[in-house]
Amino acid sequence: MAVSLSVAQRQPRFSRRKWFNRLAITLSMCAMLFGVFWLAWILWETVTIGISSLSISMLTESTPPAGEEVGIGGLANAMMGSFLMVVLATFVGTPIGILTGIYLAEYDPRGKLSFTVRFINDLLLSAPSIIIGLFVYAVIVMRFKQFSGWAGAAALALIVIPIVIRTTENMLALVPAGLREAAYALGAPKWKVISRITLVAARAGVLTGILLAVARISGETAPLLFTALNNQFWKASMSGPLANLPVTILQFAMSPYENWQQLAWGGVFLITLTVLGLNILARILSREKLK
Repeated sequence: MAVSLSVAQRQPRFSRRKWFNRLAITLSMCAMLFGVFWLAWILWETVTIGISSLSISMLTESTPPAGEEVGIGGLANAMMGSFLMVVLATFVGTPIGILTGIYLAEYDPRGKLSFTVRFINDLLLSAPSIIIGLFVYAVIVMRFKQFSGWAGAAALALIVIPIVIRTTENMLALVPAGLREAAYALGAPKWKVISRITLVAARAGVLTGILLAVARISGETAPLLFTALNNQFWKASMSGPLANLPVTILQFAMSPYENWQQLAWGGVFLITLTVLGLNILARILSREKLK
């Protein structure tokens, strides 16, 4: 009798838990559907309008002056400028991020210096990109009295570094300690254990972090407004204002000219396709198991 009474007393509590569980699941599903709806709408508009704006001239010609006829001009100079800055920022930021992540994970995981580096890295990860652009503007642009592609690449590199640091440290921390111990037991020095064992085991995760960083900086606009600015002409030199796709899209989308707006939609489609492809590739690589 005591057992049946205890079960009877617990039944209302179980019922309330089930009700709250259903409510939480329903609210979560509604929130998910709300976000997916707007995302799908944005992607649909981007794909439908962007594809119709694609043309050979958009990929081969420079940005047109205001008032030109529809169908004349393209985004070749802007794509070239963005490519140069993204490649340079990745080339500079990736080694710094990987080496810092190795130090945090392998050499001094619990030291005071590591704590300070992680704290600064967290600040950089959470800092708005426009703040980074203003910092580079004050340090480089104002010092040299001109906008430049070098300043734009420096701003993008500051975005790459914390992402690569965090990813590298986390991936190295997932490598089983037994792999390191086996290598040490065979007499391998620490630098060889890191380069031949732990980095090889975590290479998929590290590469994923690099790809995610590239995807992040490919569409950044705010830092480039204060550093590289823009340029209407074809220019491979980074010593002055350099054309880039995000700022060009911003300027063309806000213009009253129809051909500029079409080029902006085409540029949005190209950036979306690039970022989507990099994220898919990063997802595929992240599924590779540690060996």
